Amino acid sequence: MRKIEVVAAIIKKGDKIFATQRGYGPWKDWWEFPGGKTEVGETPEQALVREIREELSADIVIDKFLHTVEWDYPEFHLTMHCYMCSLATEALHLNEHEAARWLGADELETVQWLPADWDLMPLIREELR
Repeated sequence: MRKIEVVAAIIKKGDKIFATQRGYGPWKDWWEFPGGKTEVGETPEQALVREIREELSADIVIDKFLHTVEWDYPEFHLTMHCYMCSLATEALHLNEHEAARWLGADELETVQWLPADWDLMPLIREELR
């Protein structure tokens, strides 16, 4: 099985986290945390800063490592390193996603999360308390 390693930013502002909706591919319209693949020679943290600049035209502060999700999709095995982050500036622009929302703990189930991202919800609820 093919293996993919990615990083994801769980961007927190106050009592809400930032969720993005995929605009492409077989999982189009599902919701996820922004991020992407690590390039050769990058640390996960460097990859995350780069990916958020590319996807959201935003700068982030990585506050802490949260969890690594291991998930088997039909086509590949995903290893996703997830970090709690905050925005260095308020500006965000969706360069790759079709929509975004700030969600509180009681709103997490109002969107259709990708399976690997759904696995994080108990930890995120704790972070939002």
